Amino acid sequence: MPLLFIAIFLFCSAPALQADGALPPDQAGDEVLERYLAASKNQQEYLKGLQMEADFEATVPSLKRESKLHALRYISKIGQITYRILSSQGDSGVKKEVIVRYIEGEMDSAQKHGIGINRDNYKFKYQGQYGTGDWQLHLFELTPREKRVGLFKGWLWVEAKSGVPVREQGEFVKSPSIWLRKITFVRDYDFKGDKSIPSKIDTVVETRVVGRAELRIRYTNVQPGEPPAAQAQVAVNQ
Repeated sequence: MPLLFIAIFLFCSAPALQADGALPPDQAGDEVLERYLAASKNQQEYLKGLQMEADFEATVPSLKRESKLHALRYISKIGQITYRILSSQGDSGVKKEVIVRYIEGEMDSAQKHGIGINRDNYKFKYQGQYGTGDWQLHLFELTPREKRVGLFKGWLWVEAKSGVPVREQGEFVKSPSIWLRKITFVRDYDFKGDKSIPSKIDTVVETRVVGRAELRIRYTNVQPGEPPAAQAQVAVNQ
């Protein structure tokens, strides 16, 4: 009888568990979010002091013009971003109005603190788990708490075990430059162990000068590195 009573009690009080023993979505989402927030702090520290090669490719479909730019991207020990341009080719107008404007906006945004994906800046809505086996992802819908440069409305994909980001996707709620009207993006990461490294960004930019432009950025050869003091402010207009 005592065992039967305990069994009936556990059955009747089991809304906390689903039929398959899994946590209900809200509770599962909270646990994943805590894992992500903890991993995010480690992730930000891990990226500081790294350099990577950045390849930009911008096209303006209406004008049938394009431009390419190759640069070194530095993330300082305090999180500031600078670039050293190595080479460029193609249309100079597209380079200036799309690629350079984007670089300037990114560097300016990085100097402003408090734009991380956290509870202070965003509301998180859990949308479920996807995938099977060793490759499982959790999806969150992000809504910024205020309209501020560097924040976006969209989606966050998180790796299940480590909690590190795999993809961020959305639209910036405020443009980082008066020359850029609207920016939508998909930012992907290469997943390595308990860390993820930026790998590519596909962006659609509405500019005030040349109109709609498509911008692709690819990051390679990630390694430790800091810009020399003389290059702390990189002239992106060269």
